[in-house]
Amino acid sequence: MHRLFKRLKDTARKNRERERFIEHHFEAVSRHLWPWRESRLLALVGLLAVLDYASTYAALELSGNTRVYEGGPLASWALRVGGFPSLLMVDIAAAGILLLVAITVRSLHLKFGFKGYGRTAFVVILVPYVVATMAAVFNNVALTFI
Repeated sequence: MHRLFKRLKDTARKNRERERFIEHHFEAVSRHLWPWRESRLLALVGLLAVLDYASTYAALELSGNTRVYEGGPLASWALRVGGFPSLLMVDIAAAGILLLVAITVRSLHLKFGFKGYGRTAFVVILVPYVVATMAAVFNNVALTFI
């Protein structure tokens, strides 16, 4: 039995060493995706959430274009049920949940000593939201002035 535990412990140690060897490659990839500090990514997510809401309001209410509609199923439902206050709550909840997941995953990796994987997970979770939200904001602005 003692031999089995020793073998398991050695296997775990080897796996940890192998992960540490690969970790810096993942961190390098994350630095190509987002070369700045993680706090700037958090700020950008918050800013884009506000811009998304404001540009959606402008496209739907201020543009006068009756052919424009909210394309997201959850946001569309929120607008039908409670108008723009509901949409604001849905936008805040969506961005908040995404930020909470990203911060939690990063913290868990840091807790176990894998800083590179933590940064990579943080960036991989948030950068797609940033790209999609930027596209939505530009689309909303274009629809507002067309």
